[in-house]
Amino acid sequence: MISRHRRAVGVVLALHGAAAVAGLAPPWLLGTIVDRVTAGAGVATVDRLALAIACCVLVSALLSRYAQYAGHRFGERAVAELREEFVSRTLGLPVSVVERAGSGDLATRSSVDVATVGTTVRDVAPTIVIASVQLTLLFGAVFLLHPLLGVAALAGLPSIVTAARWYLRRASPAYLTEGAAAAELTETLTTTAEGARTVEALRLTDDRIRHGTTRISRVWQARRATLALRTVFFSVVEASYPLPIALVLLLGGYLLSRDLVTLGAVVAAALYLQQAIEPMDRLLQWTEQAQRGFASYARVLGVGMVPPEPPGQTTTARGQRVVVRGARFSYSGGPDVLHGIDLEVQPGERLAVVGPSGAGKSTLARLLAGIDAPRHGVVSIGGCPVTDLDPAERRRRIALVTQEHHVFIGSVRDNLSFAAPDASDEQMRAALTTVGADWCAELPDGLDTQLGDGARQLGAAEAQQLALARLVLADPHTLILDEATAALDPSTARRTERALAAVLVGRTVIAIAHRLNTAHDADRVAVLADGRITEIGSHDDLVAADGAYADLWRSWHSQADEHRR
Repeated sequence: MISRHRRAVGVVLALHGAAAVAGLAPPWLLGTIVDRVTAGAGVATVDRLALAIACCVLVSALLSRYAQYAGHRFGERAVAELREEFVSRTLGLPVSVVERAGSGDLATRSSVDVATVGTTVRDVAPTIVIASVQLTLLFGAVFLLHPLLGVAALAGLPSIVTAARWYLRRASPAYLTEGAAAAELTETLTTTAEGARTVEALRLTDDRIRHGTTRISRVWQARRATLALRTVFFSVVEASYPLPIALVLLLGGYLLSRDLVTLGAVVAAALYLQQAIEPMDRLLQWTEQAQRGFASYARVLGVGMVPPEPPGQTTTARGQRVVVRGARFSYSGGPDVLHGIDLEVQPGERLAVVGPSGAGKSTLARLLAGIDAPRHGVVSIGGCPVTDLDPAERRRRIALVTQEHHVFIGSVRDNLSFAAPDASDEQMRAALTTVGADWCAELPDGLDTQLGDGARQLGAAEAQQLALARLVLADPHTLILDEATAALDPSTARRTERALAAVLVGRTVIAIAHRLNTAHDADRVAVLADGRITEIGSHDDLVAADGAYADLWRSWHSQADEHRR
């Protein structure tokens, strides 16, 4: 980061260095006043030296002010670049990695951690460098006054260095633990807030409170651990400050009695050491803050260390036939959730996948879309494994729309242009009409209507229709609908599915369905149970076979009739 801004860093260091040099003059001038007065100098001499002290203080203050200004400009530019790089790296991650990390962890890294790094770059790093330069100059000045005074000035350093080494060995792991605990707390609060209605409906309030309290307790324990480190560290450091001043005064008195130094030199040396306390404090305090910054920097850069989505071994696939052979899959080394899936979907065919909750339907959809790769077996399109396709080509050919949907802050046009940046307004309106989004005609500013917090809020059904409109604009040849109309009421869902059916002619459609009317309209139906395909065939054939699908159909049909009544 510094190497990209060498000139700005050089200016900051030069200004701070000049301010530090200007700050060395007042103690020396004050010592000179003492010596001149002792020698019998008059008021005019004192006034001239006092004016010189005032000028040096003013110059030092101005240089420090502009050094801080230049440092803040550099810090803000550097942090802006860091945020952009972080977003770029995050967008380059495989979807499965992002899902495993969780929204809370990424939110903490992109907000709290990046802000902490910003403080480190803007304030901490320059302060540490400049404080180190100031201390070097101050101790060097004491040595120039008299070498023995310089040796006495170093009396407090052994205890400070020992305490600093003890602290630094323990601080980084402790702050990493604190950052991880804070991320877990953010994740808990985020998921609880997003699922507030579910929590209330299922009476899970007490459970979520206990869960949140546990996470708060972990944060509390982590922060107590870092506080304990700071308590020991700063106590030892503060106790070390008076020692060198006392030794310089004692030794200076002895040397003064032997006429080896002047009274002004002893006064100047004591003032230099008193002046050194402030940069020493800043150095040690910001060193503590630097540990937070380095820990946060590690978390921010850690995103870039995750291997990006592989580029794929080919950009082309011969044909559109989807084939699954012997596919097995498990999450994070757990037991298999899919057990030897064999499936073949012809171009233009409409396949419905049905089954009870937990059967593995959504997992199969993720394999078909190339989000996850099977542990054993292969999922291919046009004879090419899906995961071997270049990601851009895979997304152009295959689109996955799940029951989860997102409305981005911005206009309706912004939300639709993600799928087709070159789409015209007419094409966007046609896509909305296709999915039955009649509400768009009533928007006050049409496609320019702002959505999100502080603007037009979309309900779950409207947001899902917006997602489906993106699908129409993306125009892939293979569509995977993972309960994509689950948030719509039955009549709206039916109307949307019919509208989609008219548009999706000639495309391969694999629909994960919980409403069996989708299965009724499909060319074939695959029944998934316990991670295995137990039945496959047309709706009529499976009903006639009187197996698991027939039981599902009768159960759903009776519920639908009861609902209509």
